[in-house]
Amino acid sequence: MIKKEFLEQSILATMLEENYLILDSQLKPEMFYGQYHRQLFMMMQQLAAGGHPVDYLTLSARFEEIENIGLAYVTELMMFADAEKFDDYVQLLREVWRERQKAHLLFQATEGDWAIPQIIERLDNVQLEGNMIDTKITQNLVDMHNRPCVEVNTSGLIIPHIRELALLIDGFRPGELTIIAARPSMGKTDVMNNLALYAGWQGHLPILFSLEMSKTILLDRLIATTGHYSRLKMRNPKKHFTDEQKSNWMHVLDRVNKSNVHIDDRSSLTIAQIRSQARRIIRQNAGRTPIIFIDYLQIIQADGDYDYSAIAMSKISRALKQMAKEFQCPVICLSQLNRNVESRGNKRPLMSDLRDSGSIEQDADIIILLYRNSYYQTETTNAPDTLELIVAKNRNGPTGTATASYNKNTGHITSKER
Repeated sequence: MIKKEFLEQSILATMLEENYLILDSQLKPEMFYGQYHRQLFMMMQQLAAGGHPVDYLTLSARFEEIENIGLAYVTELMMFADAEKFDDYVQLLREVWRERQKAHLLFQATEGDWAIPQIIERLDNVQLEGNMIDTKITQNLVDMHNRPCVEVNTSGLIIPHIRELALLIDGFRPGELTIIAARPSMGKTDVMNNLALYAGWQGHLPILFSLEMSKTILLDRLIATTGHYSRLKMRNPKKHFTDEQKSNWMHVLDRVNKSNVHIDDRSSLTIAQIRSQARRIIRQNAGRTPIIFIDYLQIIQADGDYDYSAIAMSKISRALKQMAKEFQCPVICLSQLNRNVESRGNKRPLMSDLRDSGSIEQDADIIILLYRNSYYQTETTNAPDTLELIVAKNRNGPTGTATASYNKNTGHITSKER
C-alpha cells in the first residue's frame, strides 16, 4: 500500500511540473491529509486560478506563509513527480479521503444518534464529493426548442474522408471508442494513417500511439501515402525516385507536417502512460479537436498480472472507453482478429473473430472489420484492390459495408469511384 505522504507528494510534485493539472484534477485542499500539503495545494490553486505560473519562485514571492512549509521542501518535492501515474494517484487520494469522511460521519452519527435516512444522505454526499448533479431534463428540452429549424452541427465530429464510411457512421464522435480489426497485413495501419492524415488536414489533432512500429517506419508510411510513393522505392529514394518525385519531395514533407500528426512509438505502453501523454499533447495544442489512434490493442501493457488474457483485455478496453469520455474525443484502436476466419469458406470477418472479443464488443461504440478479397487470392495481378470496411457494430447508426480503393504499394486509401 502506498503511504499517504508519498501519494500526496507525488500529486503535488506532478502539479508543479504540469500546472494545468492543479485545476483539471478538481481536487480540494481538504482531501490532502498532511496539513502542509493542504496549505501548499491551496496556494497553488490560488496562483493557478489567477492565471499565474506555479513554481518555486512564484510560491516564494507571493506567499510569506510558505516559510512555514520551507522552500527547501518544495524543491525536494520535484523528485516525486510521476505524470504517468498521476490519474491513479488522484483516484487513490479521493478514495482515502472518502474513507476518512465516512469514518468521521459514522462517529458523528453515533455521538449524535442520527436517524438512518440522515446517515445515508450524508454518506451519499461524500460519495459525490459534495457535487450535486442536476438530473432534471426540463432545461435540456427547452434548449432544444429550435432544433428542427437549425442546421445540425455535431461539435467535435470528425468525418472520415472515405465517403461510404462517412455515410454509414456519420463520423467519429467525441467520447466514442472505435475498434478497427483485421488479420495481419490486411491494411489496418494504412487505414489508421489515412484517417489520421485527413483528420489533421481538416484541422484536428491526430495523436498516434504506435506500440509495434517505430516512428521512422511510420513516418515513411505517412510520406508514401501522402506523396503516392511506392514503399519499395522509399527504401532508396535517390536510386528509385523519378526526377519529378524528387522535385516534389519537399512539398510532400510540408504536406505531412501540416497534418500536425503526433507520434509516440514507445512499446509496451500502459493505458496510464497513453492517457498521460495524450493529455500533455492536447494541452499543448489547445483549440484542436484531438483524435487518438492506438496500434494495437493486444500489445497494450496491462497494469498487473492476469491469469487470463481475456480479463486483461476487458480492463484495457474499458479503460479506452473511459479515456474517450474523459478527453471528450474519439479513440480509435486497432485490433487483431483470431485465426478462426481462415478456416471458413467465406473469409469475411465477424465480430466473434475478435481476439478476447466479449468485452471489446461491449465497450466499443463502433467496430469496423477490414477485408480484401485479393488478400486470399494466389494470383493477384488482376485482383481489384478493393478494401471492404465492414461496420459490424454501430451504437448510434446502421451497420453495413463501405468500400474504398486501396493502393497496397503506397498505402493510399480513397473513396471508391462508382
